[in-house]
Amino acid sequence: MKLIRNLEEKAINYIFTISKRPVLYRDLLRANASFNEGMLVDPSILNFRVDIAKSYFLYTLVCAFFLIPGVYLTHKIFVNIDFHLSIIGTIITTSLVFLGFQIFQNHLRNLITSQLLQKAWQMHFPHFPYEKYNQKVEKIYGEMVKNEIPKKEWEKYVIDKLVESN
Repeated sequence: MKLIRNLEEKAINYIFTISKRPVLYRDLLRANASFNEGMLVDPSILNFRVDIAKSYFLYTLVCAFFLIPGVYLTHKIFVNIDFHLSIIGTIITTSLVFLGFQIFQNHLRNLITSQLLQKAWQMHFPHFPYEKYNQKVEKIYGEMVKNEIPKKEWEKYVIDKLVESN
């Protein structure tokens, strides 16, 4: 498990460029709400960028790591069976490679989003742990948008609601 975390961390550091600018309060609230709803968060909100070329390169290495041994192990089997099965196997494998890239990219993007949300949370809500309060803040954010609270009053409104709920 630790090895996987280390590999994911290295992949994140390799693929993503993270700005040194802090995440704005309103952007944190919006990103938190989107992330909790299972949606992809716009990278510009959390100040990161994906280097797609590096993403393709890394995914190519991951695929090669699994496909080369797989091809080596199944080569003799496919040589001796009907070529139609080889074609079907190739179609399925190709589909899985393309599907896998989207899963790979979304997984890493969710990891970086989670990390950046928690980092921004520490800056804006240092006395409220992310794991305990992110759902409450999402509900408060929804109320603010629904009630059309002015943006300049958001911070006070959220803190007041959080203190009130404790």
